[in-house]
Amino acid sequence: MKVIVVGTSHAGYEAIETLLKEQPDAELHLYERGSTASFLSCGIQSYLEGISESLDSLHYATEASYLEQKINVHMNSDVIGINPDAKTITVKTIDGETEENYDKLIITPGANPIELPIPGTDLNNVFYVRGRDWAGEIKNRMAKSKKAVVVGGGYIGIEVAEAFAKAGIETTVVDALGRVLNTYLDKEFTDVLENHLEQKGLSVRTGEMVKEITGENGAVAKVVTDKDEYEVDTVIMATGVRPNTKWLQGIVELDQDGTVIIDEYMETSQKDIFAAGDATKVPFAPNNGSKLIALASNARRQGVVAAKNIVEKKVKMPAVSGTSGLSLFDYNFASTGVKDCDSDTIDAEVASKYVEEKIRPAFMGDEDSVLMKIHFEKDSHRIVGAQLMSTYDITAAINTLSVCISAEWTLEQLALGDFFFQPGYNRPWNFLNVLAQEALGETFGSDKMLF
Repeated sequence: MKVIVVGTSHAGYEAIETLLKEQPDAELHLYERGSTASFLSCGIQSYLEGISESLDSLHYATEASYLEQKINVHMNSDVIGINPDAKTITVKTIDGETEENYDKLIITPGANPIELPIPGTDLNNVFYVRGRDWAGEIKNRMAKSKKAVVVGGGYIGIEVAEAFAKAGIETTVVDALGRVLNTYLDKEFTDVLENHLEQKGLSVRTGEMVKEITGENGAVAKVVTDKDEYEVDTVIMATGVRPNTKWLQGIVELDQDGTVIIDEYMETSQKDIFAAGDATKVPFAPNNGSKLIALASNARRQGVVAAKNIVEKKVKMPAVSGTSGLSLFDYNFASTGVKDCDSDTIDAEVASKYVEEKIRPAFMGDEDSVLMKIHFEKDSHRIVGAQLMSTYDITAAINTLSVCISAEWTLEQLALGDFFFQPGYNRPWNFLNVLAQEALGETFGSDKMLF
């Protein structure tokens, strides 16, 4: 059996590694349009801040490592077409186009940066944050930059803005929405973070629409919004991504948003063609629906599931909650499930509770607190979302709440959930217990007064 995997990022990487174990006798071919394989885009911030010394350290596989595993790896090979009837793919290389046959095919098309339809994005020193080449160019530019604007206040934009600010570059984040990190955190948290960013010297300008980028001598000079103008020498565009699926139109069925439609086993509308990664939706546990959530963790799961179902459909893609976490200067935060912005996707009426709680007893001599919010169905008390933030690293606790959502736990179950107690780590009632208890309006015990 000949299996072709297109793309070497998270989903493609995991598919190949799984196929090596599940189908040891299969002839495996891996196609990558770029010159390097399996680049870890999640590590770009660490490279920009000098934590990772080189871009080479941000690969979890290379052409050489694939060859060592007896994978037929094809670099600089862009798959531009598929003929499902003939079971062939069309590959474009520097030498021209060729056709290759397959028995089973896994495509991981990924996503491309959204390019705003405004003048000036073609000027020098305008950068996008996607892949190894862009990361290298941005790093090189940082050594020469004095003033920068980051367009977009999501995860990617905030990470780059932090790296620039730490490097002493005068940095402004501009976002058309009313808050940074709008789809990840509710207002209680972003208000704190935006104040914190200003204290750290990073300017935040929300509710502003970029109209154009003007230049001098072919390079950027100014970012013009509907409310202000900013003199710059560097512009970072981080306005989101969209599925890289135009080339698949008429080949496999696509949704209105451009995502590849797949079944619960990761198979597309065409037999023997599977799809995974940022160009597909995942089952969404809070509302038993599906959602586009472009996270490496989701892509990894999808790659495994697709590979396991190549011969026989036996493993369904599990429902996820879009669980993610990040640090921003002194704060660590994480979220899972629905927030205020999408709680209306739940069929039942959703309520929420915001709580601030000390992490350890007062006699431990610290003042670390955790900011928490939980979303739940008002009548059934089923947990459908949560957010955590602190200057102490409590982000791993969001995984517990993600499991609670998948297990369809209620507030009552979390309120009395079994968590260990040790003064060096927490209080007799873990802060997750307290969050649920506060949502129920029945905090237990007296440790809130004593500790």
